[in-house]
Amino acid sequence: MRTLRAILAVCCLISLPSACDAKSLQRRVDSDTMRQIYEQVKTPYKYGVVLKAERGGKVDCPSVYRFDNKWYMMYIIFDGSGYETAIADSNDLLHWRPLGKIIRFRKGTWDAMQAAGYIALQNHTWAGSYELSKFDGKYWLSYIGGALKGYETDPLAIGIAWTTDPGRPVEWNRLPEPVLSKDQSDVREFENLTQYKSNIIYDRQRTLGYPFVMFYNGKRVSGYERIGMAVSDDMRYWLRYGNEPVIDNGSGISGDPQITRIADVWVMFYFGAFWKPKAFDTFACSYDLVHWTKWKGPDLVAPSESYDHTYAHKPWIIKHKDIVYHFYCAVGDQGRVIALATSKDLKSKTVQ
Repeated sequence: MRTLRAILAVCCLISLPSACDAKSLQRRVDSDTMRQIYEQVKTPYKYGVVLKAERGGKVDCPSVYRFDNKWYMMYIIFDGSGYETAIADSNDLLHWRPLGKIIRFRKGTWDAMQAAGYIALQNHTWAGSYELSKFDGKYWLSYIGGALKGYETDPLAIGIAWTTDPGRPVEWNRLPEPVLSKDQSDVREFENLTQYKSNIIYDRQRTLGYPFVMFYNGKRVSGYERIGMAVSDDMRYWLRYGNEPVIDNGSGISGDPQITRIADVWVMFYFGAFWKPKAFDTFACSYDLVHWTKWKGPDLVAPSESYDHTYAHKPWIIKHKDIVYHFYCAVGDQGRVIALATSKDLKSKTVQ
């Protein structure tokens, strides 16, 4: 079944242009459009650290969403043993209150010691509501899962979980097995050891013939990280789309994608590391979700402050009330924390 679905995915990729409008037949986004996108998403003002772990732990990978008239941040916690997932809430996107964990360690499962979650099916329209869509009466997330202790100990796979209330710090319901792993027959060479962070969008126009599209970074044995894609009809069964990664910078890490839509352009925020110095956030653009033009200009954030002098990376970027908020993982003199950069200087202001 998976082999047949993989063949169908390749066929869909080959026939894609017949289903697209004329604009999406352009495989490259021109330099003027790329510059215009950069001017819309850039965040030159660093607000500072907005969330820390308790008792010397580490926090990572923010994903920010709107639910029940409040802002929430899903993020991961590393205590030295592995990843768990938690949420915090906020009224102003600046001040965050930790609420508790939603995916915890458990025993005897494929994901016993690693469960790093990222919100799925968010309204991906730039400057939109950023609310979550339901599917099958549920809210969804995807997560990195693994059975071994340590910091991202290989192999890792991608799991799916759901809840009926994404604003409460209660355990989400996990599907029993990973939806993408190195052991599946359609695994590609660039991801045949580990799958990392993923972002799933609800594409109601079915640009690729499927309502759900996942972007994620993967790694091969002794290899670097690149971003690939998968598609699904039901959030439970996924097939890899295409044979090659869609973002490949030749070395180091290209990872942690987040997808948004600005007018007729798909924008992927992601981080890079070690193919240039340190770690930083950048972006790429596409008309069809398959062919991506990488931004070659200034980084969206890069190390510059004491709290992010080692790494400034792993973006989650939204626009609300004419202000761009760029949440990211900062590593520096305060440990591994979540920081914020913005399009306007908010250090002396309060945004409601």
